[in-house]
This record gives sequence, C-alpha cells and structure tokens, in this order.
Amino acid sequence: MNAKFTLSILGLVMITNLKAQENQKEKQNDSIQKLDEVLIDANAIFGNKYVARNRTGSAYYLSPEELQKFNYTDINRALRAVPGVTFYEEDGFGLRPNISLRGTSPQRSAKISIMEDGVLIAPAPYSSPSAYYFPSVARMQAVEILKGSSQVQFGPFTTGGAINMISTQIPKTLTGQIRANYGSYNTSQFHARVGDSKPTLGYMVEYLNYNSDGFKDLPDNSNTGFDINEVVAKFRVNSKAEAKLQQSLEAKFQYSDEVSNETYLGLTETDFANSPFSRYASSQEDVMNAEHVQFMLTHKLNFSKNFRITTNGYYNKFTRNWYKLDDVIFNGNKQRIADVISNPNQFPDHLSIIRGDVDSEADALLLKANNRAYYSKGLQTKFDYHWYGENTFHDLEIGARYHYDEEDRFQWEDGYNIINGSMTLTSLGERGAEGNRISSATAFAGYVMYKFKYNDLTLTPGVRYENIQLERVDYGSDNPGRSNINPSFRDNSLDIFIPGIGFNYALKNDLSVFGGVHKGFSPPSNQPGQEAEESINYELGSRFVFGGLRGEIVGFFNDYSNLLGSDIAATGGTGSLEQFNAGEVAVSGLELLLNYDLMSKNDNFSMPLTFGYTYTNTEFQNSFDSANGIWGEVSEGDQLPYIPEHQFNAMISLEHAKYELNFSGRYNGEFRTLAGNGTIPNDELVKSNFIIDFSAKYHFSNKLSLTGNIINMLDETYAVSRVPAGLRPGHPFGANLGLEFRF
Repeated sequence: MNAKFTLSILGLVMITNLKAQENQKEKQNDSIQKLDEVLIDANAIFGNKYVARNRTGSAYYLSPEELQKFNYTDINRALRAVPGVTFYEEDGFGLRPNISLRGTSPQRSAKISIMEDGVLIAPAPYSSPSAYYFPSVARMQAVEILKGSSQVQFGPFTTGGAINMISTQIPKTLTGQIRANYGSYNTSQFHARVGDSKPTLGYMVEYLNYNSDGFKDLPDNSNTGFDINEVVAKFRVNSKAEAKLQQSLEAKFQYSDEVSNETYLGLTETDFANSPFSRYASSQEDVMNAEHVQFMLTHKLNFSKNFRITTNGYYNKFTRNWYKLDDVIFNGNKQRIADVISNPNQFPDHLSIIRGDVDSEADALLLKANNRAYYSKGLQTKFDYHWYGENTFHDLEIGARYHYDEEDRFQWEDGYNIINGSMTLTSLGERGAEGNRISSATAFAGYVMYKFKYNDLTLTPGVRYENIQLERVDYGSDNPGRSNINPSFRDNSLDIFIPGIGFNYALKNDLSVFGGVHKGFSPPSNQPGQEAEESINYELGSRFVFGGLRGEIVGFFNDYSNLLGSDIAATGGTGSLEQFNAGEVAVSGLELLLNYDLMSKNDNFSMPLTFGYTYTNTEFQNSFDSANGIWGEVSEGDQLPYIPEHQFNAMISLEHAKYELNFSGRYNGEFRTLAGNGTIPNDELVKSNFIIDFSAKYHFSNKLSLTGNIINMLDETYAVSRVPAGLRPGHPFGANLGLEFRF
C-alpha cells in the first residue's frame, strides 16, 4: 500500500472538502426555544445540531466539523464524546464495534437501530442483527445519535436508540477533496471525492482506502492488519427551480471490500501481562474476507412547502467468510479456544498447541470457515405535512416500511497441524457441516408521529407498529447440496404496537426541560413461541445556557420486563445466535454534557471545551443460569456485564484561522464480563483506562492543509475486552501525518 499512498500524495491536486468546512465555526449562540420548524431531509434524523438540541428527546449530532477534527476511521473514537454511548473495543481499529445506548447489550451493536442515510444497514437487522458490517465513519458527513423518548419513527430496536450515519451529500457547487495520511504500523488512509450540481442534475463520487499492517505480533512476523476499500457514487435528477411540483430522484451505489487478518484468539492473563501485543502462532491463518454492496433510490416529492413525500427503495448484500481458529484437540479431547484461554491451568497441553510451543498431530487445530451471506431489501416511505395556527405549530408524520432480510449460513471446519510454529492444512471439512441453514424475516412497520407546539410547549405523541414473520430452514450438516430431503423448519411471528410521547417546555429563552416515556422493543429470534424484548423507558432532562456555558443533563430509567441475551461467538458463546430469556432488568443512569468557549470574547482565537459524563447502573431483578454460561450464573441484584458504571470524555481545542490543536481524553470505567455484584473477580474484570488523543492542522491556504494525529498519546497499555477468547489490547501509541487539498 506504500506505493499507492505515494501515488496519492503525488496526485494531491484535486477534489474537495464539504461545504460545511468552509463555513465559519458555529458559535452556538442560538436560543433553545425559538425553533423555526422546517421539513428535514428524510434520509436524516435531525439534519443539524440546532434541530437535535430542540427535540423532545435526548439527541446528539456529530457535525462535519467535529468529525474532521480528528479524521477518525474508528467509530468508537468518533462516538466517545457522546453521553449515553458505551462500547467495548475488540481489534483496536473499530472494524467491528460493540456499541450500547443507555445500557443495551453492546455485543456486535445488535440492540440498536443502525442506519445509513435513514436506511437500516446492519447485514440482516431482523433475522441476524449482529453488525459484522459497519459503515466506515471516515467517509461520513455527519453522525446522528437518538436516545430516549419519541423515537417511534425508527426501529425495530427502540430501547436504547438509533444511530444514523449520513454519507457525503451531493454538493450544490463543484467541490472536491483529497485527504491522505501515513503513520505508525504502516497505517495509511487515502480519501478522495468530487461532486457538483447543475440546475437539474447532480453527482458525487468518492473513494476511500484504509489499511494497516496491524500493531500485534505473530511469531512468523506475518501481517496482522487489514486493507479496506470503499466506493460510493450518487446521481440525482430533479425538476427545474421554476417547476410548480418539485421532485427529485437520487440513485446511490456503495461497494466495499475488506481483508483483515483478525482473530477471535486473545491472550491468557499471564501472557497479556508479559507481552500484550503478541498473538499466538495458531492464529496465523485467521482472516476475514468480506464484501458489501448497496443500491438505493430516493424519490422526493414536494407538493408544497408544507407537504412532502419521500420514498426509499434499497438493496444490501453482505458476504463474509471469517476463517479462524475455533477448537483445539489434544489426545482426542476437543476444547473451544475460549475455554482453554480462560482456564490455562486446566488445559496446559491444549494451550501449548495454541501457542505453537509443541508440535501437534494432524487436525489438532480446527479452523472454522464462518461463511455467510446476508441480504436485506425493502421499500419505505414517509409523508410529512405541517401547518400553522394562530399560536400553534402542527406536524404530522406518517411512515411505512416493507422489509425482507436473511442470513444464509454455510460453514465448515478444516483441520491443521502446527510444526515448528508453522501451520499446515491436514484435512478439508465437509462443506455445510458446521452450519447449513437460512434464517429470514419479513417485516412490515408503520408509525404515526404528531408534533404539537403551543407557545413554549412542544408535545410529540406517536405510535409504531411492527408485524414480523421469522423463519429458519436447516438443511442439516450432511446435506451440502441442500436437497429438500427432510430439512427442519421453524418459525415465530408477532405483531406489536410501540407507543411513546415526549415533551419540551421552555421555562425561558435559555432554559428548557424535556422528557417522555416510550415502549422499548427488540425482536425475538425464530424460536417458536419466544417473546420479544420489551421495556418501558423514561427520561427527564434539561437544556440550559448560562452565560457562555451551554449544557444538557438527563436522567433515564429503562424498566425491562423481558431482556433477551444472545449466544454469539463474539462474547465467548457457541455462535448459534439463539436468544435466551433474561427476565426483568432495571437500567438507570445520568448523562451530562457541557460546552464552554474559554476565548469567546477573542476575535482571533477560540478555545472550546467540552465535557461529557455518563453514569449507568444495571440490575437484574431475577435469578437464572444464562445459556452456555455467556453471562454466568445470574442472581437477583447482579449487574449486567460489559457495561461500565462511569465514563467521561473531555476535549479542548485551540482554533485559529491558520491552525488548530485538539486534545481529547476518555475515561472508560471498569466493567465485568460475567454478571455479578460487588468487587469484580480478576478473571472477570476489564480494568478502567484513560486514553488521550491529539490532532493538529495547519492551513497553508484555504485549499491546502497539513494534518497530524496521535492515538493514545501517553502510550497506555490496557485491555479492552476478554471476549471472544482471552484478553485483547487497545491501540498503542500511533502517529500519522497527512495532507488535505480542497477546492
């Protein structure tokens, strides 16, 4: 990739930045209450910070300016400043994030509605929602995070909230950008885009490459990094400005491919303490190959300035084969790698094979080809009509979506030996023997949301309806041709209404209170008779401006009547994806966000300071034994695993017309990997950490800038998780330099 990077630098004479970057930085001096109601693009939840601040529920808008401060490619780092968002890392680069909103289960971000341009983007959001594909934040124009009440517009997951990634929009004039950087571990990024609009046409094309050799070390010095390519193209035709009926049709195409030498195999406690960035020899063949394709059509029809209909048709296909070590055999005794790593004294001979310390027999290492194809497609439409009274504003929004998705699982397990630390293939597994089934979902969703505003009071009652049919056809482990001879079939179905209401009241021009209550929902699996995850969720908060200090404080309480856990390999499970009932759980917490410009009265400099804090308390209300020991033996009063109690982020910047300096520090509190309470046992503990990142930009002109980034500035060595199979390190100190060219 170095040659490609060099060519990128030599070609650094075109393409542009977002129009927003050329605008002056927002001074955030708008009032809380006086919101001029406008119709927002249907592919966005808010569209800007101002609308996000004035919702009747808690929300956050990561603007283009914020995303460009650090030019993160890691979604975890991009979201670190947002209160209410928790996550645990896995690979150090954010390739497969584990994100939680307000205490939802973070594993593979499977309990939140993830969208790109308003369309569900998880590979199979109903039938298999684990996000093994996540859009690259490096190519996004903005990120919207919706939490709390009045979110019935977005589903199917309504408990914690929704994240909407807004891809680069078609610009109004000819603009473009090239961004290229290079740094530690041969990590480089090249991002180029160009777009333009004419009276009735518009287009945007962009390309992104992100790659690294990785910061972990294999005994044979082979690559532990990745190489990701993405292409996005948009084309729009629209009516003339003088046309009475305004409409447009936009086509979007997105393609990405990934090769990442990632593994589920972590380290034992002792090995992590001695050499945290090492990888065992038996993970040398582990690799993920993946491709993602999206086609999307968006039709907008404006009957008047008060009435709009927007319709999206979409098709997503994601294929991946994560070929990785799954089991190890010694003297005929087969063990999962998670069990060996967590119990090294019980399985010393298995561990010696995993480390490559001894020569093994044939088929001692079993590598599973987790080969799957995902499809999702659908049609959704939204009607938005608003009108005004003498002292009132009314907005009626009606939406509907027909959606189909499926996961096609066709997996096998190959055998290897390891001799002198080098692995050799010794047997080919029977195709389909480790999973040969298709899980699918057909869903119809509809919602009605009404916004009523009278003087200083805004109310947003709404209701969502979900009708879901879930099916699974299992062809069996000895039927690779998938003949229709005795396949097993099971199904589950439900329909449910999901109501909610939110309010916002302006006590005065710079002080408001907001809150609401809504039903939380997460679909069940295709197990016959399994009930959905349900909760009643409450929030109460205030937004305020005192002098130069702007802030928001929110308290929330999620009362689960039926929490669902999932058996996924990413958390040390078997990977069956079966869900299990965890009963009643109470999740409560506090979110605080403060913003202050230390140089607000200086005409040449600004020094914005941001502080965000999240407190989350979780408690099981009943006792049970979790499936396959994923959460362990659960007793009433235990805390949920993987959710830290405390976390905070502080960021300070020095901004000038010619340059800017940015520091960001995040404290992530300790968390447990099995349910429990009190002091966390050492073998179930992921310790707290405080990581500081730094970025700088120097603008040679309004078209050319020098950029620099440092990740983990203090070079802290820390563990980020104990799953899927052992301790895993966070990203060590890493630095890069780059150039940006805009026109």
